[in-house]
Amino acid sequence: MTVNPSQTRLPQPVYRPPFNTTRASHVVHRVTDLSASRDFYTEVVGLVVSDEDPNTVFLRGMEEACHHSLVLKATSEAPAVECVGMRVLTEEDLDALVDFFKRAELPAEFVEAPYQGRTVRVRDPVGTPVEFCASMEARPRLLFEFDRYVGGSALRLDHYQILTPKVSEALAFYMSFGFRLSEYMVAADDSVMGVFLQRKGNPHDIVFFDGPGPRLHHIAYTCGESQRLLYACDIAAQLGFGENIERGPARHGPAFAMFVYLRDPDGHRVELFTAHYQTIDIDDAPVRWQRGDQRLTRIWAPPPPRSWIEEASQFLGVAVESELARSEGA
Repeated sequence: MTVNPSQTRLPQPVYRPPFNTTRASHVVHRVTDLSASRDFYTEVVGLVVSDEDPNTVFLRGMEEACHHSLVLKATSEAPAVECVGMRVLTEEDLDALVDFFKRAELPAEFVEAPYQGRTVRVRDPVGTPVEFCASMEARPRLLFEFDRYVGGSALRLDHYQILTPKVSEALAFYMSFGFRLSEYMVAADDSVMGVFLQRKGNPHDIVFFDGPGPRLHHIAYTCGESQRLLYACDIAAQLGFGENIERGPARHGPAFAMFVYLRDPDGHRVELFTAHYQTIDIDDAPVRWQRGDQRLTRIWAPPPPRSWIEEASQFLGVAVESELARSEGA
């Protein structure tokens, strides 16, 4: 691990972007057993239900004032991911975003999304469907509702990890509208294989790693305290989800957080992890990792299972590319 390397060519940060993206916001999963998925995310992960109907459940973390950070939609077809979501600061940012994507000759259209204000659905250059909104119905934060803390007691959605064989393309594009690089991994030839990109001032809002894709590797929620990781595992075992604990608890090298990865009843992966460091100042240089450094995947604990390296959720209606993929997670 080194800081501010001299050889790898990286895009330059854009400090005054054309529109203001603020953070990772929400994700929409399609699931085959809505009841089982609801139980998993409420009792094991510890999310709370904001609203629900027979076909959809809207969930949020204990810290979140937004209406939802996870949407579960029932499907009779294969499980999939509809999109990952980002927030922008103002309505004007949405209009600027549409202009930006159209100039880049990428699809962008306004769509209807329950409990959200004006919402734009786009495709980035690697094919990831991303939804942007500037507002969402608010609900009370539940930080002091201690009797409602269950399982992992997830506080807030923090980031996503996407697998794609086009990591460098994703890096250049996201940095062109204001995302900043906090950490990255290079191969032996110094080519970039993984990037951690952020807008909210901690190490990542969205991560891209080399692999067949675009596919969603995982979503991640902060849980605040390390003992919550263990408690989530205990509750998972008690409720029949013990086999869904895929990896951990352990500690990451990037961001230095303790973590556990679980799979929901449809195989969608969710990470619970403790808080990580800030990276806000203009002189915060990106951290470089060399492929093969054990600390990239864990400081301690056994290596990740093959499923964690190779498996991921497909995006609805999006073809998977695998050319030149050198799959290795982060």
